[in-house]
Amino acid sequence: MALADPTRRQLVRMLAEHDCTVSQLAQPFDMSLAAVSKHIKVLEAAGVVARRVDGRVHTLTLRPESLTGALDWITIYRNFWQRRLAALDDLFSTGGSPEP
Repeated sequence: MALADPTRRQLVRMLAEHDCTVSQLAQPFDMSLAAVSKHIKVLEAAGVVARRVDGRVHTLTLRPESLTGALDWITIYRNFWQRRLAALDDLFSTGGSPEP
């Protein structure tokens, strides 16, 4: 999964703010430019980012439409956990015991 890695999630957060060059994306990380480039290639392969090349400058753009599948998956589990936590809250509020 492209977004399973925290470094890639941070790259996506940065690109959500504005387009960046590879060098700009690599700057805040304590890793080599080659290591950051590998993370970018994973995001590109997943269709999360697009690359624009102008001479030697590579600029990356977030493709937010590619994240709709992840958002759908997260929504399902968010709803599940909200229902479970609401039931737990009800249980503690009423002082009842859980149903078997």
